[in-house]
Amino acid sequence: MEREIVPLSEPEQREITRLAISAGQRLLQHGAESALVMDVTRRLGLALGVESVEVSLSASSMVISTRHMGSCITTTRQCRDGGINMQIVTEIQRICILTERGLMDLRDVHNKLELIQPPRYPRLLVIIMIGLSCASFSRLAGGDWPVFFVTFIASSIGMFVRQEIAHCHFNPLINFAFTAFVTTLISGFAQVYQIGDKPFIAMASSVLMLVPGFPLINAVADMVKGYPSMGLARWTMASLLTLATCIGIVAAMNVLNVWGWLL
Repeated sequence: MEREIVPLSEPEQREITRLAISAGQRLLQHGAESALVMDVTRRLGLALGVESVEVSLSASSMVISTRHMGSCITTTRQCRDGGINMQIVTEIQRICILTERGLMDLRDVHNKLELIQPPRYPRLLVIIMIGLSCASFSRLAGGDWPVFFVTFIASSIGMFVRQEIAHCHFNPLINFAFTAFVTTLISGFAQVYQIGDKPFIAMASSVLMLVPGFPLINAVADMVKGYPSMGLARWTMASLLTLATCIGIVAAMNVLNVWGWLL
């Protein structure tokens, strides 16, 4: 069944284009995979009334063109990294579905998108939970309770350092390298003073919070689903973050003259 084409004025088409790219921009900023970004952007534009929507993605920007009754409007947006946030991704998907069902019009979509704000967990809660997760990994790896507590302290302080550096808007590569250095430096004292039965486990477990798991998963998903350029861009960034982490770890090991991971 063909969709009924409703005439739109140029300001209406322009507003639809802006809303569609705004939704896609926020999806891309907050960790959605490329296939989802393109699908939701296209569906939202069509649901709001245009005939067709074409989307082009790059690692840091997106371009969208809408066509309606011979009129074509193209716009582009820069997509700065906003941090992984699946709640925002879910909210935008919900807006798209409600619009397709006819429960939201142009003004409703505009208002809903304006109201979406990234939720922030309390910093202290994040620090404690990161510390507990890394410490739990140390227990799973065979460490005893002294190793558990060393890992908890090292990873908690490391997360605090990471938050402070991010608050100052430093480059993520510098953030990861310095956080890895501080975390490994603290956990390395367990090896220096032989705290616990397997102190080197604390050095390995405390930096697990820096593993860029989500970007790597998205990179593979993009390449598998036919977006190799986006996948390679995300893979490259994840690899650089891993390299920065390794540099920080090796620097701390050199300072302490401890190579616990080799035992």
